[in-house]
Amino acid sequence: MRPLDGIKVITLEHAIAAPFCTRQLADLGARVIKIERPGVGDFARAYDERVRGMASHFVWTNRSKESLTLDVKHDEARVILHRLLADADVLVQNLAPGAAARLGLSFADLHSAYPKLIVCDISGYGSDGPYRDKKAYDLLIQSESGFLSVTGTQEEPSKAGCSVADIAAGMYAYTNILAALIQRGKTGEGCHIDVSMLESMVEWMNFPMYYAFDGAPPPVRAGASHATIYPYGPFPSGDGKTVMLGLQNEREWGTFCEQVLQQPALATDARFSNNSLRSSARKALYAIIRDVFSTLTAEQVTERLEKAQIANARLNEMKDIWEHAQLRARERWTEVATPVGPIPALLPPGASSGWEARMDAIPSLGQHTEAILSSLGYSSQAITELKTSKAI
Repeated sequence: MRPLDGIKVITLEHAIAAPFCTRQLADLGARVIKIERPGVGDFARAYDERVRGMASHFVWTNRSKESLTLDVKHDEARVILHRLLADADVLVQNLAPGAAARLGLSFADLHSAYPKLIVCDISGYGSDGPYRDKKAYDLLIQSESGFLSVTGTQEEPSKAGCSVADIAAGMYAYTNILAALIQRGKTGEGCHIDVSMLESMVEWMNFPMYYAFDGAPPPVRAGASHATIYPYGPFPSGDGKTVMLGLQNEREWGTFCEQVLQQPALATDARFSNNSLRSSARKALYAIIRDVFSTLTAEQVTERLEKAQIANARLNEMKDIWEHAQLRARERWTEVATPVGPIPALLPPGASSGWEARMDAIPSLGQHTEAILSSLGYSSQAITELKTSKAI
């Protein structure tokens, strides 16, 4: 038995934030019915063709779901949608600003008819305020939240290499829904959840915001190095490879000087006697570290760091992650079915002794439409008529 077995989720979703949220609900056992536009579906299906003809984003965020095609603007389709909502536990949507309300799918519209229903709206900026109707995409929220201002090099800001604003919003939607289900178990009442990408990202920006508190200068853009702790980041070795390392305290600094750099006098050098000074003098300290590492291979540098118990890592590429020894040793890979055959998939983070994550197939567009309609009592002829009228 999984924690969310028996929970039914209806989702009008596209792109990343809402699909990532609902996939995690499905991982825990929820039945997730994904409403998609007939003939087109979730536009993330067409982002690329990298996974044997399927889109990488879609494969990542849509396993274990049922795909039902509905034109929610069609009268007959709305009847179907409300029949699904009659015994649903959660409705999730990240349609364009105001679209759900125009379709009569706001919490205010639904609560009297479905008092136990939890309605989760995911948007760029939230359900009110001057930015309510502003379009929002991941990169734009990374910029609006200040994330770009502290990410990149001194010469140029950079976005994150994955959709961090979407992921943040999806995670907060997911955790809020779990909390709402617990609360409903106590009160018997559903509730409204309003998650914005901006607020999710600004929460993640609280360290640099407090660092720049009361008009203080913000953290500098430091590339792959840490903005305020040093040495912490990438350093080249003599064989052209890069070693990542990180020091957290003065004890580690002393050990690093003695055992890794083999220059114990550096530990008491006045230029580097605390983290703030080391960070300010990072160019001089970088040159010292680079000169030592240039005489060693990356493997030799790593051996010294490990012996000294200094945190370090490889600068892995995507091909390295697929073969990562730690993930394989912990048996974190499985397979999921797709319309074009099985593909590898990472088990959700958080191995539990109480249940196994649901890892069912990634659906083709409309794959479950007829089965769902049949379960609602629609005959074959009625389903054919719905197709003809383009309601499904």
